[in-house]
Amino acid sequence: MPTTTINGQDVQVNEEGFMTDPAEWTEPLAEALAAQIGLDLTEEHWKAIRFLREDFAEQGETPTLRRISVVGGIPTKSLFQLFPQKPAKKLAYVAGLPKPHGCV
Repeated sequence: MPTTTINGQDVQVNEEGFMTDPAEWTEPLAEALAAQIGLDLTEEHWKAIRFLREDFAEQGETPTLRRISVVGGIPTKSLFQLFPQKPAKKLAYVAGLPKPHGCV
């Protein structure tokens, strides 16, 4: 499994750059990951990130946009504003989780 150094921390990643061990994730690491894709995290971003990580811990897979919207209570429109163009993929990347099923 390839590794990369982000914010001075070595992390395991897949061929697309997604972290493969959610236990290696930290909030400072999330800030660095967000900066790499041009995001400055606000409390609204953190609400989505925390939901994603909690749901992943319970369900064992990265939630889809629909699940984030329905179960997490974050409207899809808001997710597109917070994580432009590919919100599910960007959100999973910043949250240190695998890319959701169905994402290209």
